[in-house]
Amino acid sequence: MKKTVIAVAIGVLLVAGAGYQYGRQQQTVMPETAANGERQVLYWYDPMMPDQRFDKPGKSPFMDMQLVPRYADEAREDGGVTVSARQQQNLGMRTTQAEMRTLTPDFSAFATVSVDERTIRIVPSPAAGVVEKLFVRAPQQWVKAGEPLVQLWMPQWTTAQQEYLAVRQLGDAALCRAARARLALQFMPESVIRALERSGQPQIRITLRADRAGYLSSLAVREGAQIEATAPLLELAGIDSVWITVDYPQTQAQLLAPGSEVLASADGWPGETFHGRVSELLPQLDTATRTLKARIVLDNPQHKLKPGMFLSVTRPAGQSLPPVLAIPEEALIDTGNSRRVLVAAGEGHFRPVDVVTGMTASGWTQVQSGLKEGDRVVTSGQFLIDSEASLRSALPDTARPVAQEYETRGVVEAIADGRITLSHQPIPALNWDSMTMDFVLTQPVAGLKPGDRVMFRFRLDDADGAVVTHLMADTEVMK
Repeated sequence: MKKTVIAVAIGVLLVAGAGYQYGRQQQTVMPETAANGERQVLYWYDPMMPDQRFDKPGKSPFMDMQLVPRYADEAREDGGVTVSARQQQNLGMRTTQAEMRTLTPDFSAFATVSVDERTIRIVPSPAAGVVEKLFVRAPQQWVKAGEPLVQLWMPQWTTAQQEYLAVRQLGDAALCRAARARLALQFMPESVIRALERSGQPQIRITLRADRAGYLSSLAVREGAQIEATAPLLELAGIDSVWITVDYPQTQAQLLAPGSEVLASADGWPGETFHGRVSELLPQLDTATRTLKARIVLDNPQHKLKPGMFLSVTRPAGQSLPPVLAIPEEALIDTGNSRRVLVAAGEGHFRPVDVVTGMTASGWTQVQSGLKEGDRVVTSGQFLIDSEASLRSALPDTARPVAQEYETRGVVEAIADGRITLSHQPIPALNWDSMTMDFVLTQPVAGLKPGDRVMFRFRLDDADGAVVTHLMADTEVMK
């Protein structure tokens, strides 16, 4: 009798163990399916506060919106997020393909006209002597080509000229050539030597003339001054062409190259355009403004542009760069440490991808790495999806901010000097009521203006205060 009871007990235990093992296998194979065949809900959450979880549906205590279910079958090995078609519609999600586009960024700069230093000519003294007469009296005086500048008295030339005249009387051609060459070695102009040969009298005065039209940029002597050989007397500069030096940001470095054509305009000549070309790209970066510099030569045949004038500089219409892979600017999510996009992977699944961006133009941003042509990126609603992806460790730890972040909606009041003023909704996590306050921008914003509604995420920094880490236009009307 005891053996029979023991056998029955062992049989019951074996059946129970087999049933338990079968149940575990079934749960492992289909964890997302409930007993009635419906999708299994893990919890409910508010998309604006994804770290808060609820055990039943209802209205969010934080925002005026319904809680969203999180299903067990939404977990994917790539760490992305799965969003049902209904949720996509509620979020107003839109996707756009990454495509090859020709971007033509706007280029504008301001610059001041300066002298083309290649036109500067120094007028030196050919020999030691005295400034006997000045025909120009002050800097900035305009002179014409061939106009006299200064008359010099050169007593040191007397001896060499008398020796040359004596050799000519001897009739020895070789000696005559040697004596004439000696005069040239003393910087005696050819015109003075010929006047000596014609008159037979020493020429100890010389008048220096302008070899081209220009203005007197420097005057170093006065009448009666004693001068040494090769001493600079004055400087002449021409303005048939002028220089301008423009500052431009590093992001526009590929827009300019030596030989690139530019256009300039001046308030003094309304409606008139001056053409020029980039002469050279200066090698040093301005450490104060973090800008590059380019030197541009402008044609100025009518001398309308004067040194010191202020110009506006642009690139001619029609100049374009080779096509590049680009996505809409609103698809980018800027974390402060990196930039990423949400890529549609099919069947309602979206995965975050880090990208390296380049220039931006006409609402499109160049993607240098991270995407390929044809990839579909989320352009609307990605802010909420990215919040959920970050919560579920879809990105590596290095891509997530260390400090706690807070999310809400607001209205832009002003944007200036790296700051944005926002009128935001209450923030329960901080016990903040609705208010208007300033936030620090980690990146420049484009396409936003006062009055625009936005969704944003920020962190509190001991040094800078409230710092915006995510910012995008709110496609829904703020409640």
